[in-house]
Amino acid sequence: MYADNKIRRSTINDIIKLKNVRPVVSLTAYTAPMAASLDPYADFLLVGDSLAMVLYGMESTIGVSLDTMIEHTKAVMRGAQKAMVILDMPFGSFEQSKEQAFANASRVLRETGCAAVKLEGGIDMAETIEFLVKRNIPVMAHIGLRPQAVHVMGGYKTQGKNKKERAQMIEDALAIQKAGAFAVVLEGTEESLAVEITKKLDIITIGIGASAECDGQILVAEDMLGYFPKNAKFVKRYAEVGEIIDSAAKAYADDVKARKFPAIEHTYGIKPKS
Repeated sequence: MYADNKIRRSTINDIIKLKNVRPVVSLTAYTAPMAASLDPYADFLLVGDSLAMVLYGMESTIGVSLDTMIEHTKAVMRGAQKAMVILDMPFGSFEQSKEQAFANASRVLRETGCAAVKLEGGIDMAETIEFLVKRNIPVMAHIGLRPQAVHVMGGYKTQGKNKKERAQMIEDALAIQKAGAFAVVLEGTEESLAVEITKKLDIITIGIGASAECDGQILVAEDMLGYFPKNAKFVKRYAEVGEIIDSAAKAYADDVKARKFPAIEHTYGIKPKS
């Protein structure tokens, strides 16, 4: 079920070469079983800090620790065989200084074996991105709607709806490309702006609530699978796993209450002596 070392894992160069060839396919994964299920179809899997909300029921992504992210990334690495794996640097693990970012990112790569880290921020993080890349730590950037900055951004709002925001996002995108990021996530970005940025950049753009014209797409797997009653507008639900779980749990509870489970075929009797 889990990783077979004989299978070649995708690399950053594989992802880079997909620009103008075909869209990059990516999803979040937090556990080994989910990674194993998604692995055949994804170019890369992101261990997103969204696990704070999806798995731990937190109100935002801010509360998750680097230790937690590392342990989940280890699990995803065990489950994935071919997909490249990226860890989402959590809030507080890289902003203090470029030296702090390097210490934590190098720990991530050393302890998990993942291929790269993702960090939020544009021109303000360009110096940090350059510092990491020069020290052999591949970086995927993240601009537009930034969940870790949701409080200063005034909530989960679409970015790029006015001239000032558009100019800032273009400046951010160009700055992180110059700094050496190999890709950038465009989240919650006005559609035409996402298209413009994708055309301006030589690096890969990954959209989430952006445009189909981005170089690739990512969704939270549990959102895509319909685990939760409600999703953001940009999510397409490809299954209704939440309803299946609810139905299965009800059937199990009914059987237990009616003493229909365990049936005789689910129990261990004493074997007759021969």
